[in-house]
Amino acid sequence: MQVILLERIEKLGMLGQVVDVKPGFARNYLLPQKKALRATKSNLEVFEKQKSDLEAKNLKAKEDAQFVAQKVEGLYLTLVRQAGETGQLYGSVSAKDVVDEVYRLSSVVISRTQVSIGSPIKILGVHPIHVMLHPEVKVQVNAVVSQSAEEARVVIEKITSAGKPAAEKVAASEEVAVEA
Repeated sequence: MQVILLERIEKLGMLGQVVDVKPGFARNYLLPQKKALRATKSNLEVFEKQKSDLEAKNLKAKEDAQFVAQKVEGLYLTLVRQAGETGQLYGSVSAKDVVDEVYRLSSVVISRTQVSIGSPIKILGVHPIHVMLHPEVKVQVNAVVSQSAEEARVVIEKITSAGKPAAEKVAASEEVAVEA
């Protein structure tokens, strides 16, 4: 099935491209999410009329995402969890935990769908987490999973002792973590 993309979609194409996708992907994801239109003559004409508006909206959304990215990039999230002697967590860290901690530290609202953890976090340590703020803006935050806030603070200090810019962000996260 051919569709016209209404926004950039990773591994598929850019805004305005006509691409071939499987019918189920188009029917169940692209069309209901308003990320694409069926590639018919009438839709092509409609798209050409709306193209400048769509590009302007996309540019505005990208600029907003870049502003938010400056606040969030490189944050160290302190996530306190119970774990066994081997460092295995009694649960796991979810995208919701990351969203809540990002909001607590930076007052930035992101959704769970924007957080890409990869595989579930089930062990203590530092884990990189990617946040897709926009199809063209991706940032990395670091989740420090530990058994106490003090333990997390020590780990963060070790990591950031080599670089000064990250230490400023860590200081802000430590103040909030100590208060909690």
